[in-house]
Parts: sequence; C-alpha cells; structure tokens
Amino acid sequence: MSDTADIMSVRGAWLQLPPAVPLDLEADAERLGAEVQDLVDLTWGGNRPVSQYGIGAEEEFDWKIISLRSPGGESGRTDPGGAGLEDFLDTPVMERCPYHAEILSGIPAPLYSVRLMALGPGASTHEHRDGRTNFPWGVLRLHIPVVTQPGAELVVDGETFHWEAGRLWYADFDRPHVARNRGSARRIHIVIDCGATVELLELFPADYLRRLPWSDVLLSRDVVPIQRSEIVGFQCEVDVPANFPDWSDETEARADQSISGAIKLIDERLTLIIDGAPRFGLVHIGSAEFRLQGWTEERTIKMELDGQNPRVRFRVRCGRVLEEEIKEVSLV
Repeated sequence: MSDTADIMSVRGAWLQLPPAVPLDLEADAERLGAEVQDLVDLTWGGNRPVSQYGIGAEEEFDWKIISLRSPGGESGRTDPGGAGLEDFLDTPVMERCPYHAEILSGIPAPLYSVRLMALGPGASTHEHRDGRTNFPWGVLRLHIPVVTQPGAELVVDGETFHWEAGRLWYADFDRPHVARNRGSARRIHIVIDCGATVELLELFPADYLRRLPWSDVLLSRDVVPIQRSEIVGFQCEVDVPANFPDWSDETEARADQSISGAIKLIDERLTLIIDGAPRFGLVHIGSAEFRLQGWTEERTIKMELDGQNPRVRFRVRCGRVLEEEIKEVSLV
C-alpha cells in the first residue's frame, strides 16, 4: 500500500493550477433557459448529498435539483450517484430538453450524472469539498450557467467567480468552495459529472494544459468486450479489503481489516458481493481488470485466477499513486 504522503503530494500539485477556467464550448443560453422554463410543471427536488454512508438528508436551504441523467435514469435521484449496481442513463426529463441533450452530446467524455441545480435568492452553501472530484480520480465536475445574474457567485479556494450564461466551465471542486446567490432570482446551472479524456482536455485553455501534471491524470478507458465463458470463470469467493468500498478520508484505520465477499454472475453481469449483498457491478476494461459500475478507474479489481495460487488485486488510484492489496480466492 502506498504512503499517504504520496497522495498528498499529488493533491498538492493541483493546487498550483487555477481553481477554475472556462472551456472552449459555448451554448445558446436563451435556448437552454427556454427549455428549463418549459419544466414549470415539474417539482424540483431538494439536494441530497451522497457519501460512503449513503444518500444524506435533504439540504435545508433553497438548493433544488432536477436530474437529466442519473443512476438507472431515475428522475427522483437528486444526488450525483457513484459506484453501484446501475449505469448512468438519461432520465425522462432529458427527452423534454433536446437542446440540452445536443449540447451534452458535444462534451467528448463519458457522462455520469447531469443535474439542473437551482440556488434560490439569498441562499448559500456551507464551505465544503466534493471529494475525489478532479483529474487524479478520473471524474470532473463541469458547469454551464443557464440562468444567472450579478451576485450569483462561486468561491473556489478563496477566489470568487461569476460565470456568464452558456459557457462550459471547469472548477477543482476537491478544493474548499461555496456557492452563493446574492441576486433576486434563482440561479440555475447544468452540473455535469464526466470522465477525464484527452479530447475533453483539448477544450481547456492552452496555458492550463502547459502546466497540467499529465502523469497524475486518471484517463477513462473504454469498455472491453468479454465472453460469457470468461466471466463464468471469474466467479470466486474472496475477502474484500474493508477500505475498498469506503470513500471516506479515514480508510487507513481499516487498512488491515477484511470483509467477507464474493464475485458472482448475477443477471448475466459479474457482481461484487460484500457481506452477502450485491454491491457493485463490474465492468471489464481489459486484461481481466474491472472497474466498478458507475465509477472510474479510481477503483478496480484485477483477476488473476490461473495457476496454483488464484488471487485478486484490489486497486485504488490517485493519479500515479496506486494502492494495491492482494487477496487469495476460493474458486466456485
């Protein structure tokens, strides 16, 4: 397992870059706004943050959401989702927003959650970090302002931004940040979680790219086809490192612990089972290595079941830093 100092060094390298930059993609803000206005019959759901402990309670201040893309395509999901048993799919609301869909299709990266997020007049979030949302973890959080006005601001790492409507923006939301609306009307942004790709990076300003620590960018890998006969052969029982399904910053306390687990074929999909319950679908990214369904290559499972000592490598990445724990298995 790698040293925490290595991960902190990776994080530190990103602090040398601007906290937010505009990208080379623009949309017609009036057309976006018109489609949002046509959703007046829908109820905006309260923001419910997600963590390793599950989906949290609804925020008490005026921060409302309509999901355009979510785990399983569920319109009622206002959280950003993450690793689990379902892929991200368009919700029925996306069908009512064809121009949104057109603009989103122009983002050259795999899309995870896409949400319309409305911050009410006078509302402000607490200062927080989104956690594992930046290049070293392979997932970026982008914004397109749809409805905005002076006083609608994002403060990222102490620097205040007001973003014009219709422009695609990137910010490092792993840094401390606050969203606040000092205007008299709702501020509405499209908030997009997506994978990191070379094509997406080409939309960044040239000066940003010249300073980018490329060796710490966790790029998305394409799904690699795999035969059913191969998948059947990967079924096994294996103890899972206790910190593998835990995205908190306190995983080191559980580094020496394990949880009973198995990898089995369920509904024609290879699935990681933990404590008897299906937890994560597994997606093949080549060479018998699998990422978790709905997540990036930040967390993968490498199967090595041939030979006299069949085993599984549980891998967690932060940029170039790789933590790995090897577990022996019992084939089933």
